[in-house]
Formats: sequence, structure tokens, C-alpha cells
Amino acid sequence: MLYLASQSPRRRQLLEQLGLRFAVLDVDVPELHREGEPAEDYVSRVAREKAGAGLLQVAGVAGAIVLGADTEVVLDGDVFGKPADAAAAAAMLRRLQGRRHRVISTVWLLSAGREEHATSLSEVSFAPMDEAAIAAYVASGEPYGRAGAYAIQGLAAAHIDHLDGSFTGVMGLPLYETATLLRRFGHPL
Repeated sequence: MLYLASQSPRRRQLLEQLGLRFAVLDVDVPELHREGEPAEDYVSRVAREKAGAGLLQVAGVAGAIVLGADTEVVLDGDVFGKPADAAAAAAMLRRLQGRRHRVISTVWLLSAGREEHATSLSEVSFAPMDEAAIAAYVASGEPYGRAGAYAIQGLAAAHIDHLDGSFTGVMGLPLYETATLLRRFGHPL
């Protein structure tokens, strides 16, 4: 049985897109970037901790496979998490607009005796945005709960002029990497 250690509606939707049957586990893992921790290590650690917390919840379930994932936006070495409020969202968008940034998305699969992970690295370019466009996007509510204060699959698409990498990875769950890991675990797709 496959379990998703995430309450993210986007991750649920993406797994459903693969035609998978799974159950959702509610895990509470602090997403705190440690001083000096490289961004890729941070994203991998958080994804692994989510999967590990989920595996603890289903200990004893024969054949349980738990998927944990994390996605972060990185610009100039700074990790952009989810904005706390409108001011934080606008500040992130001001820094991203007119520039290219990286999106790191890591998936971990854990079972009772095995664990593997894969990482998707993407580059996204935002077109220049004026203050009115930033204010309108923040007012839409879409930036909240999203790394880097944007949703590539939503209204932000009108401001993204280039993507090099995985669209689903930027959304929060790189499907190619996820499917590859599931096949390695012998889970049917």
C-alpha cells in the first residue's frame, strides 16, 4: 500500500494523475533551514523527515511504502519558503521578477527495509512585474502555502517566461522521478 506523507492538495492531485491508489498521512515536520545547510541538502532532509514521520504512523502495515516530498525555490543562495503574509509574498515576488531562479524538488520513498530518493532541479524565469501586477497577484491569494510565493500551474503562469526542467517538480512533486522510484520499489503504475 502506498501512503503520501503530505496534506498538499497539489501532491495528491499529481499522484492521482499517475492513476495511483494511495492513502494520505498527516505529518507535522518543521521546515527549518539550518544555518549553512546547502539548499539541496535541506530539501532532501525535510522530504526524508516527512516520509520517516509517515512510516512511523504505518509501522506494522505489511508492504507499506511512504512517499515524502519537499520543494523549495532558491535565488542567490537564499531558500524561499512559504510566505508568512502579504508583505513577505510581495517581497519574494519582487526579488524573483525579471530573474531566473532554481526550484529543487526531492522525493523520498521509504518502506520497512528500504529507502531511496530522487531530486528534480528546474530553472524558472519570471518576466519583469510592476508593483500593480505584484499587488494583484498577492491579492489573488494564490501565493500562500507555496514555496517562493507562486503557483506555476495557476495565475503566475502569465508571468513565467521560461521553464527549464520539470513542470510537476515546480508544482511540488516531480512525476518522472516519482514514477521511477515507484517502479524500483516494484509498485505498479
